[in-house]
Parts: sequence; structure tokens; C-alpha cells
Amino acid sequence: MRLKNQSSMSEFLLLGLPIRPEQQGVFFALFLGMYLTTVLGNLLIVLLIRLDSRLHTPMYFFLSHLAFSDISLSSVIVPKMLMNMQTQQQGIPYVGCIFQMYFFIVFGCLDNFLLAVMAYDRYVAICQPLHYTTIMRQELCISLVAGSWFFCCIHALLHTLLLVQLMRKENQSSVSKFLLLGLPIRPEQQGLFFALFLGMYLTTVLGNLLIILLIRLDSRLHTPMYFLLSHLAFTDLSFSSVTIPKMLMNMQTQHLSISYPGCISQTYFYILFGCVDNLLLAVMAYDRYAAICHPLHYTTIMKEDLCVLLVAGSWILSCGSALLHTLLLTQVSFCADNIIPHFFCSLPILLKLSCSNTSLNELVIFTAGAAVVIFPLSGILVSYGHIGASILKVPSTKGICKALSTCGSHLSVVSLFYGTIMALYFSSSSSNSNDKDMIASLMYTVVTPMLNPFIYSLRNRDMKLALGILFRNNILFTK
Repeated sequence: MRLKNQSSMSEFLLLGLPIRPEQQGVFFALFLGMYLTTVLGNLLIVLLIRLDSRLHTPMYFFLSHLAFSDISLSSVIVPKMLMNMQTQQQGIPYVGCIFQMYFFIVFGCLDNFLLAVMAYDRYVAICQPLHYTTIMRQELCISLVAGSWFFCCIHALLHTLLLVQLMRKENQSSVSKFLLLGLPIRPEQQGLFFALFLGMYLTTVLGNLLIILLIRLDSRLHTPMYFLLSHLAFTDLSFSSVTIPKMLMNMQTQHLSISYPGCISQTYFYILFGCVDNLLLAVMAYDRYAAICHPLHYTTIMKEDLCVLLVAGSWILSCGSALLHTLLLTQVSFCADNIIPHFFCSLPILLKLSCSNTSLNELVIFTAGAAVVIFPLSGILVSYGHIGASILKVPSTKGICKALSTCGSHLSVVSLFYGTIMALYFSSSSSNSNDKDMIASLMYTVVTPMLNPFIYSLRNRDMKLALGILFRNNILFTK
């Protein structure tokens, strides 16, 4: 976030390799061949592992992710280098440079972590061969890969944000902090609302952690639907944790300030987890479509590899979307007004505070932001359209009840999620929009993540059964 009196850097020049002009053609062909070999070779590894069931083991699962990471790492830098060698246009825009740095760190870090995970896999296979299958379970493998992705994204984001700060010119007067005015609550009501929101947040945390615990402990819940549900629960938990603890701290201490890096980070993670929530609901709708419309082929359609790929794709797309919005936000100029009339760093409100041209930011919100909502919503509507048509073909009370028991929880969560998004959209375009915007945001960040565990626990027979078994086992253990 840069102020008006700074000189901005619009692009950098990449000098490239110290190659003589007469040797450019030879080196271009050499690096192009090496890059194509890298891409085709690693794609072949991924394809072979996916197609051959004998390779569906932990070692090759990790190898497929390493191959994908190697392709991505090369693709971050080599195509740009080849294009510069061929065209002699050495410029790279500021945003492009930041993006290149971010993804280079992500995939470099991911390579490093995956090699460590593969070393642990080989240690278990050689040193504890009799316990290999019990140690290197599917859940552990997925957790190790997902943890590697998550840590590397956070690590890269930290470096990128610090780099953005470094690139700000010395002659600017920087905004070091913002003031979050929070909710319009009277001073005598602060204690009551603090207790209310603290109780709601703790319910959200404990409820979603309980869902994750039940799914991990009960082998009957090791299915695609509950695998996706566990990720949704983790996302809901993280989504609330981005904004609510800071809001509660401000209500209790009356210290309303938030630092510049804190505001940027909050915006990034708010967009990230909101986008992941959205995409996971669409993936879960596709899962329900496969279960009801193609029950005989469900296990072959919703294979483990596809589930992991869909979840990983949701995270990668969300990270990219959040990074794009955040980097564009760092380019926005602010004059003097640093007061945010909200309880968190909301992207639209930050853009309203800006005194510079935000047309590019608004265009990206309208296109990329809308696409993140519209395409998943379209997928959900199409999936449930096919489900409805399938039920109407054989209209029986038993079939309708089965479909409702299978889809009821997901439909309730979808209605709650998109209902609050629509309320947020319409509130922003109406008069007195700040208060309505805060109410809709509270529904979106506090109420919806809190209600999701209740919806899936109370409306789902398998979850209630797993919960009952867990409590009975605990009672027996305490006796």
C-alpha cells in the first residue's frame, strides 16, 4: 500500500544469461529441448502412476507430486527466459516479478519437503517393513503432502510480502497501521457481545475439530464424501480464525490498530479460505452427483487420486486468486485516511479508502472474483439439476428419502453459504451499506462456520453413529 508521494516501479529488466548474440540460437534450442524433456518426462511419470494400479502406493503417490512440482518449478522461470532470448524484450512487469518470485519459492520449498517425506517413506519401508502399511496410511500420506503445500504457500507469502515492503521507495511516507472501528456496539454492551462472539467462535473451533477427529478415527468414514467434509471443516475453522480472534482482542483491549503486514495478511487469508470454501462445496456437489446418478460407478469415478487432485486444485486456485488480489492491493495508494469502518481488513473497503486509481483492482474483482463464485455455483446447480432429473425418472418415496438423506446436509450448507454471499452483495449496493455489510460479514465468517458442524452432525446418520461410538469408548475408558 503505497502513498502518493512515492516514485513507482512499473517493471524490471532481466538481463538473462551472459550469452553472445551469435550463440543465442544454439542456447535457445538447448534450453527449449531441456524444458520440453522436463515437462514431457514428468508428465509421463504422473500419467503412468495414475493409470497403473500397481503404482498406487505411498512411494509413487509422493513421486507423482514431486514430478508435478518439478514441472511447475521449471515453468515458473524457463518459458520467460526463452521468450526473452527469442524476442530480446527483457522487461518484466512489477506484478509479474512478484508472482514469479512467489511461485519460485512455493515450488522450490515444495520440492525440498517432498524429498524429505520420500526419505521418511523409504526409512519406514526398509527399517520397519512389517508395519509399513499401517504407518504409511492413506490419511498420513495425504496429510504430509497437504502440509507441505500449506507450509510452502505460507513461507512464500511471507517472503513475498516482505519483498513488496522492500520495493517500496525510501521517499514515501508509509502507512504503518490501520484502525479497525469494529462493530457499532455501545460501551456498556461490549462485555455481552464479547461473551457471545467468544462462545460462537469456540463452538466453531470445537465443532469443526470434532468433525475432523471423527472422520480420522472412524474407518467407516474414510470415503470421498467425508474426506471432502474434513477439508471443509478445516477451512471453516481457519476462515473464522482469520478475523474473529482479532475482533475479540479489539473488543476486550480497545486497541483498534492493526499493522500494515497484519492487514495485508488478513486480507490474503480471508480471500484464500473463502475461495477454498466455495470450491470445496462445488466438489462436494459433484461427489453427490456421482453417488446418486452413477452409483454403480461411484468408486471408479471418485477414486482417491481424483479426490486428492480436486482438493489440491482448490487450494492452488485459491492461493493464486488470493495472491493476485493481495498483490494488486499492495499497489494501491493511500493519502491520509487509515480508518476502516469494519471489524477486519475488507478488500472493498480498503479500495474505497484509496486515493489512487483502483479500476484494475475492481476489474479483477469483477472478473476473477466473480468467476470464483459463479463457476462453482454453476457446477452446484448443474449437479443438483442432474440429481433432480435422476430422481424424477424413478419417482419413489424411498428414492427421494435416500437422496434427501444423502444431499440434505450439503444443500443446507450451500444455501447458508450462498445466501450470506447474496446478502453481502446486495448490502454493498444499498444505502447505509456499512452496517448491513458488517451483519452479512458476521453471518459469513461467524454464523455459517459455526452451524456447519451441527448441520452435518444432526442431519447425518453416519456422523451421529461415529459420535456415539466415540463417546461410549471414552466413557468405558474413563471407567
